[in-house]
Amino acid sequence: MSDALTAALIEVERHVGRLGWDQPARLFALVRTAELMAAEPTLAEHLGAAPADGYTSIEQEEFVAGDDLAQTLARIAWPPTVAGCVLALERLFLPADAEVELPEDPAAAARVVADHPQRLDLRVVVGVTRDGAQHGVARVRGDAQELIGGNDLVPALASALSRTLD
Repeated sequence: MSDALTAALIEVERHVGRLGWDQPARLFALVRTAELMAAEPTLAEHLGAAPADGYTSIEQEEFVAGDDLAQTLARIAWPPTVAGCVLALERLFLPADAEVELPEDPAAAARVVADHPQRLDLRVVVGVTRDGAQHGVARVRGDAQELIGGNDLVPALASALSRTLD
């Protein structure tokens, strides 16, 4: 795990969280802060005390996830100046003790989860870097204090993000 990556994910989660819940998926490029300051010296004052060995996130405002996130991510390719990327998204989950047999139809399964009284709304922020680091953080709606994290929080999403850096 990279401390710089984890710090960038926490910063992205806080940024996204300031706008509340029920947001679309949001994509960010990660660039090395030192390289960004060297290329754009006028940004140094905006970056303040950001560690030079860290990452700066740059939101990709034109990003629209579409109906199939995997297909959308498969069409993305980053230039070499991008050291990594981050995706923030919200998903509904059922706690393990509330799992029920879900219908095979994805739309029907989504309705069952959305209508379940024990569903959890979760904001997930997953990031990867070109050097192979990956990490994720998540926050449950209604629990503003706790941020959970781990290297394998959402491995399929981390893998899809990694492929955008190839």
